Amino acid sequence: MTRRLLCSVLLGAALLSASGELSNRRAPSFALPSPDYSHFYDSQDYRGKVLLIDIMTTTCPHCQLLSTTLEKVAEKYKDKVAVLTVVLPPDNQTTIQQYRNVNHVTVPIACDQGQMTISYLNAKPGQRSIDVPHLFVIDKQGMIRNDFAYSEKDKSVFEGPGLFPEIDKLLK
Repeated sequence: MTRRLLCSVLLGAALLSASGELSNRRAPSFALPSPDYSHFYDSQDYRGKVLLIDIMTTTCPHCQLLSTTLEKVAEKYKDKVAVLTVVLPPDNQTTIQQYRNVNHVTVPIACDQGQMTISYLNAKPGQRSIDVPHLFVIDKQGMIRNDFAYSEKDKSVFEGPGLFPEIDKLLK
């Protein structure tokens, strides 16, 4: 095996092992409304940018920590990285606005009735709940390159600097 081919194989294996179980597939398309229905967020609008999609609820304490991290991401990377938070029922316009105010959230928030979340999480019939927060890291070509469910192993992604190397890797 040539050195170049060996390096490619090893790099590919490393990328696969570093990815979450829902990674390495095309990100499903979506068009989701803002809480007041004044704007729709369409997945096609994010082509050519790294996109972070955070699926959460406003009552989740780990979601609040991730919101703080995502605000830092938006501030650091500006227009190179897009951040979209997606909330699920029972959240509504009132709970989302309260969440924004209390947590100083400036990144866009979209509302999902479950269809987008189901497609991203590969939910199966009979699955009665999902764990939030769940973060998807999507590359400039629209491929899910990594995903993270909150756990002790991935705590630094949600609460600290662990997300920044993931983003830097995709911006190179």
